[in-house]
Amino acid sequence: MYCIRNVLYIFICALISFTSIAEVGDKLSFSTDPVLNDGKRWRIGYYEGGEYTDYQKEFSATVKGLMKLGWIEDQVIPAQQGENTDLLWKWLATQIKSDYIEFVSNAHYSAGWDEKRRKQYSTEVIDRLKGKQDIDLMIAMGTWAGQDLANDRHTTPTLVLSASDPLAAGIIKSVDNSGYEHLHATLDLNRFARQVKLFHELVGFKHLGIAFENSASGRSYAAIDSIEILSKERGFEIVPCYTQSDISEKAIAEASVISCFELLAKSAEAIYVTNQGGVTSNSIPKLVEIANKYRIPTFSQSGAEEVKYGFLLSLSRAAFRYLGDFHASTIAKVFNGAKPGQLAQLFEEPPKVALNLKTAKIIGFNPPLLLLGAADEIYHEIQSRK
Repeated sequence: MYCIRNVLYIFICALISFTSIAEVGDKLSFSTDPVLNDGKRWRIGYYEGGEYTDYQKEFSATVKGLMKLGWIEDQVIPAQQGENTDLLWKWLATQIKSDYIEFVSNAHYSAGWDEKRRKQYSTEVIDRLKGKQDIDLMIAMGTWAGQDLANDRHTTPTLVLSASDPLAAGIIKSVDNSGYEHLHATLDLNRFARQVKLFHELVGFKHLGIAFENSASGRSYAAIDSIEILSKERGFEIVPCYTQSDISEKAIAEASVISCFELLAKSAEAIYVTNQGGVTSNSIPKLVEIANKYRIPTFSQSGAEEVKYGFLLSLSRAAFRYLGDFHASTIAKVFNGAKPGQLAQLFEEPPKVALNLKTAKIIGFNPPLLLLGAADEIYHEIQSRK
């Protein structure tokens, strides 16, 4: 009964938190109505550290948000294959219908998780923003891109999307101040803490396994600093296993996570599956197989998509709809005269639970009725990506 009351408490608090933040809004009021840039379309560019499935989904949701606001005509975005954003960008640059926005065809940059290419592209992008000045707004997708463009070497409005913790990663100075007038980074301070709290309430683990790259970026992706604080408050231990994440050889990154799961399944009672380069459509079936073999509960940091394919739990992100709407609104306000640094960066998505009942049955997890009632996405089978 104690567990159930606390689960309910978590959901109520999360909902209150979301509502209060939605009501606070920005420091100043700006319109989101479509406007031209001195009679011309606004030109948007894009830079990412490398391919990652969340980047594609979050960017697509942002485009859909711009459609809702009237900046782009309502169109069906083609189904995307794999994790890259290059094909999506090519479609946007050539097929999108808009009187107000242009996705510049030659302004898509992806470093492919290669450090040498990262240095090359970050320099190339900044030189273009500072010298050519043919981009009106730059989307920096993920931690690498955010770190590379969060500086005073240019003044082009830049929005950092999908950085796990832009504060811990040094992208922004504080929740209320990005540190630069032209910079904005969306963040949710307590998202990962909410996840682990819920996971702990439901499973009651004493040892939580976490596979992550032991680097500044890797710790940021996995929210290790927040979880370490939470572990002391709640009296559980973190069992770490170090992987390779931000590397160009995806197969090596995948193998490192699989190896860690084999170790963690024997030394922890639960595994928190963190965002990293080795957790992919190719590796997830093997990771699920390992966890289920040893009857280990898993919680996906990423969201419901991974629960669909066999991880036990997550907080659903509703196909990134709410986040995409927030990004679209931010872009619209910038085009209406706002400085990115003037706009609210803090955004909490409404709490929605995802649960895989097939996995629950395999590992012997009996979900409380309250959880079943609160779950927005319930999967009765472990779906295949093939």
